[in-house]
Amino acid sequence: MAQQQKRQKGPPHNLKRINKNGEGTSIDVRLMVFSDGGARGNPGPAAAAFLILSEEGRILKTHRRFIGLCTNNQAEYRALIAALESAAALNSEEVTCHLDSELVVKQLTGEYAVKNSELSLLWRKVRELRKHFKEVKFVNVPRTNSFIQRADELVNQTLDEQTRMK
Repeated sequence: MAQQQKRQKGPPHNLKRINKNGEGTSIDVRLMVFSDGGARGNPGPAAAAFLILSEEGRILKTHRRFIGLCTNNQAEYRALIAALESAAALNSEEVTCHLDSELVVKQLTGEYAVKNSELSLLWRKVRELRKHFKEVKFVNVPRTNSFIQRADELVNQTLDEQTRMK
């Protein structure tokens, strides 16, 4: 019962902010990000994709893009960076980032050191983007997660389109 009362007194999941014109804009305070990156070859042609969901599970944004020649791990980081940039533009306060890359998650949580110079630059960019939020969490999820599978489909769709263009 005390727990239930606590939840009721906490901040609502969806707040209204007032812009300069006095109009209210709805924002999602807590977002969930599902990102994936992939390269065909390592390194090879690569793409990044992400989905941003409200806390209630409503898809707010999907995005995919070809990112050129890089490694799988670089593509994973670039997908996360693009997702965090988009989440910051949505004015969210808290973001939980779901990735199927155990390496990237463990590097971002400090369990693993970042030894590769290219990954170190991308790691620093993620650390910089964290400043846009009150809280950012990184969670490793299996490839069988339905949202990760959707992000993976977007990555492969992008790579397929890029291959057809050549």
